Amino acid sequence: MDVLDRVLDKGLVVAGDIKVSLAEVELLTIRIRLMICSIDKAEAIGLDWWKYDRHLSPGREQVMQENLELREELRLLERKLAALTRTTGRRSRAVRSGKD
Repeated sequence: MDVLDRVLDKGLVVAGDIKVSLAEVELLTIRIRLMICSIDKAEAIGLDWWKYDRHLSPGREQVMQENLELREELRLLERKLAALTRTTGRRSRAVRSGKD
């Protein structure tokens, strides 16, 4: 158990290449990079791709779509507020100029 704790805390990297050749002609190269560590360690070194992978985070697409819809709704509300502010500003200026 101590070995596992240490590997997860510090991390372990395994790297290798597999090459398939026929008559000294390279047909295929597969590069394998494997890193084993805890999620905390991965995030500490800047690895968080699983958060954005739709296969690993199935609800993420729905959240992203909802986020886009909410942003669009916010833009519409901001435009309406700006229009109301301009209209109110014109009325108050007209009222002030009529009093003079």
